Amino acid sequence: MSMNTETDTKTAQPATGVPSDTDVFEPAEPRRLVNPFLIGGVVLVLLAAGVGWYLYSTGFEDTDDAQVDGHLNPIASRIDGTIRAVYVDDNQGVKAGTLLVELDPSDDQISLDQARAQHDEAMAQLSAAHPNLPMTVISNHGDLTTHQAEVAGSEAELSAARHDLESAIARLKESQAVNERDQADFARYQNLFDKQEVARADYDHYKAAAAAQAQTVASSQASVASAQKTVEQRMAQLAEQQSRLEQTQRSAPLQVAIREADIKSQQANAEATQAALEQSRLNLDYCRIEAPVGGVVTQRSAEVGARIGKGQQLFMIVQTDDLWVTANFKETQLARIHPGEHVRIHMDALHETFDGTVESMPAVTGSRTSVLPPENATGNYVKVIQRLPVRIRFNAGQKDLDKLRPGMSVEPTVRLD
Repeated sequence: MSMNTETDTKTAQPATGVPSDTDVFEPAEPRRLVNPFLIGGVVLVLLAAGVGWYLYSTGFEDTDDAQVDGHLNPIASRIDGTIRAVYVDDNQGVKAGTLLVELDPSDDQISLDQARAQHDEAMAQLSAAHPNLPMTVISNHGDLTTHQAEVAGSEAELSAARHDLESAIARLKESQAVNERDQADFARYQNLFDKQEVARADYDHYKAAAAAQAQTVASSQASVASAQKTVEQRMAQLAEQQSRLEQTQRSAPLQVAIREADIKSQQANAEATQAALEQSRLNLDYCRIEAPVGGVVTQRSAEVGARIGKGQQLFMIVQTDDLWVTANFKETQLARIHPGEHVRIHMDALHETFDGTVESMPAVTGSRTSVLPPENATGNYVKVIQRLPVRIRFNAGQKDLDKLRPGMSVEPTVRLD
């Protein structure tokens, strides 16, 4: 083993051509030392740069979870109809009021004519109903005056009949008194005639007078009975006239109320037909579908000849002149973000950077507005840092703002005040 070791040692020696035991070793030069002040200066510079970068970076908050947003206006039909013409296509720019689609107006024109005819008929009925009210008032006043006069006449007739009855009763009493006298005279002359103490002529005279007076009493009694019947008739007539007067007094306000209700009903019918007429006019106007806002058309589904229903969406108009950025910052980043702060917005698609301003802070986290928000009350809870959508408005007057479209990815950086 010693021989192998020696061989290895000799092999490892450098081939200088001179035996190793005869090599001459010169003393090595002393190593130069690095200046410690230079090292310290470099360390201090690096430390200062790191501190400065840290302080500078804490003055910003950024996120890559952000995109351009805008108003997407769905355009739908407000009536049922058949498409007659389509004037726009996808990705076409339009202004507010631009005609997009035209529906066949034939059915709606017929409906408008029918509604106009019904309205004219309702207005005619209302015009005819208006004079009925004053006519009814006048008629009721005339009936009331007539019945009052009839009652007054019946009262006068009753009073006259009662006077006639009293007169008949007085005449009856008078005739009865005269009859009692004549009957007494006849009785005396009857006795005297039987004794033949008076002449027959005197006897016949008193006999005739007694008989005539008896008839007078009977006639007076008949007159009293007739007068009594007349009084009863006049009382019944007065009661009837008073009943008619009372009925007129009660029915007159009801008749006026009925006329007023009829006018109100006709008025309501006229208003209903007026509303139907206006709706028919609107439906005819709805045959022309115009752009409510300016923007770019997308998602066209309208085709000529298609039968569409009320509320069916035909287009989508994207308002490209009113865009903003929705930046979903982590909740831990929102401590120093507030409205009015300046934002630098880098566009991935355009490779440009735009200036913006924080417009508003969010009201709720994105998870709470999702279709299936988390329910932490189940007990299976894992804490997740939430994100909240912050709205950032582009500053006006910048170049290439018209190239932005909703949905584009951006990276906003907020400069914290």
